[in-house]
Amino acid sequence: MSVIHLETVISAPRERVFDLARSIDAHQDTAEHTGERAVAGVTSGLLGAEEEVTWEARHFGVKQRLRVKMTKFDRPNHFKDRMLEGAFRKMTHDHSFEAREEKTVMIDRFEFSSPLGVLGRFVDHVFIERYMRRFIEKRNAILKRTAESGDWKKYLKPPIQTSTANDLHAD
Repeated sequence: MSVIHLETVISAPRERVFDLARSIDAHQDTAEHTGERAVAGVTSGLLGAEEEVTWEARHFGVKQRLRVKMTKFDRPNHFKDRMLEGAFRKMTHDHSFEAREEKTVMIDRFEFSSPLGVLGRFVDHVFIERYMRRFIEKRNAILKRTAESGDWKKYLKPPIQTSTANDLHAD
């Protein structure tokens, strides 16, 4: 089993980063280089608890499909995707979000194994792990830029500004 652990510091509210990370539309834009698109299940908007999406993309020159389900959901702290069908023997992706010094630390823990036993472990270590690390790093860099700029509004609705008690009783 291979594990990739990444931390990305983002100057944006945790709720915004959490929602961008589960946005189908943002995911498609951040994975544009692979032609990744949602083709079944939830195909736009925000993926929620117990929902599924099937992604189609080109990796290593081969068109592939990956069906995943969000198996854990605790907004804005954590969510977890688990592969139901796809090229891996097993795949889970934990997404955690911590507020630190007015920033959000997005923590990815991507765990996977390929089929084919010993040969699969060799391929994971030599090729797949490096490829997936770069894929997640590139996606996270785009999510970071999106969350820190006004571009996040393309994917999420701005929070509703509520009146304070003083605003309601002003003369």
